[in-house]
This record gives sequence, C-alpha cells and structure tokens, in this order.
Amino acid sequence: MGTGARTRMDDATLLTLSQMLSAAFPVGAFSYSHGLEQVIGQDAPLDAAGLQDWVGGVLEFGAPRNDVLLLLAAFRARSDGEVRAVNDLALALACSAERHEETQALGAAFSRTARQVWGVKIPASAVSGLVYPVAVGRAARLLNLPERAVAALFLQGVVANLVLIGVRLVPLGQGEGQQILARLSTMIGQMLPDLLRADLGQIGGCALLSDMAAMRHETMTERIFRT
Repeated sequence: MGTGARTRMDDATLLTLSQMLSAAFPVGAFSYSHGLEQVIGQDAPLDAAGLQDWVGGVLEFGAPRNDVLLLLAAFRARSDGEVRAVNDLALALACSAERHEETQALGAAFSRTARQVWGVKIPASAVSGLVYPVAVGRAARLLNLPERAVAALFLQGVVANLVLIGVRLVPLGQGEGQQILARLSTMIGQMLPDLLRADLGQIGGCALLSDMAAMRHETMTERIFRT
C-alpha cells in the first residue's frame, strides 16, 4: 500500500486498536441514530430483516463508506494541511445539520480522549477540530496502527452502533442483533479490498432514504437520539 505504516500487529498494537475503536471509548456514539430513529418511529417499522437491509444499504452506499475513505485519506496524509483539506471535504459531505453536528461532536470527543490517553497531537475542539473519521485516521497514523485493521474496526463500530439502536427501537433480541452484526461484518470484509485501493476520487453514494431520514429527524419533537 506504500504508506510505510505497520501491516502486522503485536499484542500491544492490537490492544490499542481495540481500545480506540471499542464501544467503551467515550465518543458518545450511542446518542446518535444516523436517522434510524426517524425510520423506525415514523416512516416504516422494521423487523430483523428490514433492519439488516437498512443498515447494510447505509454501509454500502451511504456515509460509512465515505467516512472510511476520509479516514484512509487522513491516515495517508503527508502534512497537517492535507489533513485539514480532508476535514473540510468531510464537513462539506454532511447531508444535514444534525449529521454535521454529529461528526464534529464525535470527532471532538474522540480527539480529547486520544490526546489524554496517548498524547497524540490532534485538535480537540468541536469548532476547529477534526471530524470523527478524520480524527481516527490521523490518530491511527500517529500511533503507527495498521490501516486495514483500523478501517475494518471503524466500519464495524459504526455498524454495531446502528444495529444496537435497532435492537432497542424495533425492538429485537440481543441474539438477533448479534446475528445481524455478524452478517454485516462479512459484508465489511468483502468491501475492504476495494476501499483500501480507492481514494477520494471515489467518494460518493446513493443512500437517499437515509439522508432524507436524517433531515426529517431534525423536525421530530419527541425523540431519544440526537440524530
């Protein structure tokens, strides 16, 4: 891949990566539904198969795919200026005010904690800091983590959060949720080779219903999640 970054993991690297992208890392992702609350609450109630189809469609054609391309671009950036350019693009890609807020808030929370834990030099402000995927990519490069594993676990974390929200809202059993996550994790593995070969020229998507749900969520008067 030509980045000079680590491609194999020792135990310390594996544990760092697991900590950084675990649900326990305090970014507050559980507060954000990516518009899924709108879909389940007002558009069309979902069952297990419907939840898997929805999250799978978002993964393949929506923001998570673009986010991992932004993460990889930040990881491979050769200067702070390149990282800032990637960050500006990420902000421009946010399809709604809530998603704009979400990626900034997650990025600020991630950056603050990463600075405290590992001393990585990334801005930690929600106003002038890095959005979530860009912050993860930059921190991973500064910590010399393997980009393939970073990309895979980042996507799995996004998908796991959406599945957990679906389990709570549909509602579904925890076992059903884990079955859905396992199937979507297989999908992530199938997507990874193309994503690792891609660049920002392949940014794009067609998750229109997800984008519209994110916009309509802004008008909900009763809600649990911030997006």
